Amino acid sequence: MAAEQTEFQKKARRVKFLLMDVDGVMTDGKITFIRGEEVKYFDTKDGVGLVLARMNGLKLGLISGRTSTAVTERARSLGMEEVHQGILHKEGVLQRIAKKYRLEYENICYMGDDLIDLGVLNAVGLSVAVADAVEEVRGNVDYVTERPGGRGAVREVVELILRAQGKWGKIIKKYLERE
Repeated sequence: MAAEQTEFQKKARRVKFLLMDVDGVMTDGKITFIRGEEVKYFDTKDGVGLVLARMNGLKLGLISGRTSTAVTERARSLGMEEVHQGILHKEGVLQRIAKKYRLEYENICYMGDDLIDLGVLNAVGLSVAVADAVEEVRGNVDYVTERPGGRGAVREVVELILRAQGKWGKIIKKYLERE
């Protein structure tokens, strides 16, 4: 287990961009329609984690197979640099993002949960599946979260990356300081 953690930490230290799927990763995967409008539920701790990630130098983005105004609004409120919806072949978007930000794939972490994510997961430097991802995804990633999608999995990964990069302690210290 220690060797796996060391390899994870080595990969996490190189991460500059956190990309993720939406349904099943940022949400629990359920889709609700109220009066014809799609409603999604996002975890607030995941949101705080993403804000902390951005404040500590990570760029953020999502690549989703579906299109939703709720996702657009959530991404805007979190200050995400890249928002790509309605994408069935995600590898092309990954390639464009890497080129745009002058990143190697090893500098990108991607979180996914289903078969549509496998191509990107196999390409990036740090691949993550949420705890309730399909078996084929869980079996082909660097790390499987303890938390399920939409229930803290994103926050878990953000904390692990920031810890590996030596930034988490400074974040905690800031919140413990009295004004």
